[in-house]
This record gives sequence, structure tokens and C-alpha cells, in this order.
Amino acid sequence: MNPIAGVRVRGPLAGAGAGGLSDWLSDDRWAAAVEETHGIDAQGAYRDLRLARDAAGRWTPDGDTTEIARTLALDPDARTSDLEKEIFVALLRSPLRIDFPSAAELAAAVRVRRRIVQAARRTVLAFDTEQAERPECWSWTEETGFILKPGHDLIPSLERTLWPDLSGRLFSFSCYRATEYVLLLALAQELAESHPAALGALQRQWRTRAIQSGAFHDVFLREYGSLQAPLPPRYYVPGDRLWFRNPDAASAEVEGYEGSWVFYLGSGRFTNFWKPGQPYTLVSKCVELYHWRDGLRRDGARPWMDESVVEARVAESLADPEATSRILSRMMRLRDPGGVYAEGGCIDASREALRCLLPGTWDLGLPSLAATA
Repeated sequence: MNPIAGVRVRGPLAGAGAGGLSDWLSDDRWAAAVEETHGIDAQGAYRDLRLARDAAGRWTPDGDTTEIARTLALDPDARTSDLEKEIFVALLRSPLRIDFPSAAELAAAVRVRRRIVQAARRTVLAFDTEQAERPECWSWTEETGFILKPGHDLIPSLERTLWPDLSGRLFSFSCYRATEYVLLLALAQELAESHPAALGALQRQWRTRAIQSGAFHDVFLREYGSLQAPLPPRYYVPGDRLWFRNPDAASAEVEGYEGSWVFYLGSGRFTNFWKPGQPYTLVSKCVELYHWRDGLRRDGARPWMDESVVEARVAESLADPEATSRILSRMMRLRDPGGVYAEGGCIDASREALRCLLPGTWDLGLPSLAATA
């Protein structure tokens, strides 16, 4: 049984900004299974909230959160409140303690995760690692990246970029950059309601220079779990950003196929930005990454991926339970460290989530936003 650490919250569980928390805690389906303990440390008083071991064992065996919605009779696709509850229960099951400086910040973390899932569900893009296209509301230079043109606001520009039901077309993205845009949209939507001054500063930032790649991670995200203290291979919270690693050294040389950046959507599903209405399961994602080795082709020294071969091999394997089982026995292992291709699988040790975003407890690492905190 994996440890159950849950969340640590400072201050009262009620008050301004903590809306939703009492409803999440009092739901009869799990209210009696929430353990609460109190303590004092160098930062002051706190309370810890976690799922009781017996309930966690029944609902999330070995830390597997992919069946929470079904087990607890939640319908997160139809009801926003049920999606927030799935997120909350998964946080209570965390094997590593997740600290929140206030109940309001915990509630905001649940809301922004919900927004990530809702934005990601609607996102459909064209996969391309060499070219990037954006709507007319953006301009690009090598120095600035894609920035907003005068007269265009951040939220509608991101929505038009990600959602073809608004734009009428698909724009080209790598999977990593796609996740940045979804995270930025969810953050901006939450700030519009809970921290408008910070939204203004964020929008001003994107009028001058885009924050992307490693800098985006450092400014906006926190990582929990590590190779030294890995999360269980089936522990995911809706709204998590995570990486599935390609453990095959040869096919990992193809640009864009080193691995796959996705969001966990809840209910056992992961984003598939390239095929609308076809989210991945953990099984289908592992099988796809495994068969990238079969799609490897070369034009001289240049490697490339034949997706038609991959799709055919994936279909064959998923139709054969024994073949699927053999693939999962390899791919469901923890990934090897960076630069190592040995006996590891595709499962990463960590997940990523947005940092604190409310006035007074803000900890995003952007200096231009610090004055709004």
C-alpha cells in the first residue's frame, strides 16, 4: 500500500475564496473517509486532510486514481461539480503531501485544474515540430516568440488558437508547446475571476515576450514526485501535466518522438490533441509509444516516423490481449534517467501543476507579476 499524505492547509477551511471546499468535504460518498489532523510547525498552525487508509485501499488500490469517478459514481463529463470533486478526492489520496498556504488557494488549485481539463477537452491541433502557425491575433519574431498584436486580449486569442470550433481550422503545434497554451489559458481564466490585476500583468507580458520552454516551467509550474521518490505509476490528478517517455533510443531520435506531453483528463483518460474525440487511456498511450520503434524510417541519416505503420501495429496489439499484456509489462515501468536507455519504461516519476495564484499567497516566478501579488 502506497503512503497517503493528502494535503496540508493553513488557516481556516472557510472564508473568502474557499468556496466549494465545504461541498467537496461534505459529500456523503466520502465525507466519513476524510481524516483530519492538526498541528503547529515553524510556519504556524495547519491541518492535514487525507483519505483514510481503508477507503483509499478500496477506491484507489496501489495509488491508482484512474477509477475514482466510476467507483464514486461521479459524472465529470456532464457536471462541473463532479469534475472538481474527482480532482479533490485525488488530491486527498496524494502519496506525497501537497502544501497550500490557505483554503482559498486549495480551492483555486482545484478550479484551475478543472479549467485545464475543460480547455484541453476542446483543444484540437495539427502536430508539427518544425512549423508553428497561429491566428491573425499573434505576431512572431525569433526574439519574442508569438506575442499578442495590439488590440487583442490574451484569453480570446488563446481560445481561438486552441479551439477549431471557434477558428474554423487547426493550427500546428508540438505537444509541449500545446500544453503551455492550455495551461496559460486555464491560468488566465482563473485570474480573471480571482486575481484580475495579475491577469493584466500576464497579458502585458505576452504583448512583449512569450515565456516558453524551460522558462515556462520555472515560472508557472511546480513538480511533485521525483526519481528518488516516484509517484505510483497509476496516480494522476485531473489537470496534471505529465510526460510519457519513449524508452526506445533509436526512434527517440526523431524530433517530437522523444516522448509525449499530455494532460490527465480524469476518468482514466489522457489528452490526444491530434484526434478529436479519441483521448488516450493509459493502455493505449503505452502501446502507441511502444510501437514508435516500428514506425522508425530514415531518409539517409535523417530519421522520421511513419505514423501509418504505428497506427496499424497499435490496432493489432490492442486487439490481442496477450500482446497488450507483454507491452505493458515493459512500458509500465518507471522511466530510466535522462540519457539512459536500459530496462525502464515510459512512466515518469513526477507530475506538474500550476503554482499558487491568489493575492497574498502568489508564488509564480515572474518578477513583473510580483507587484500584483
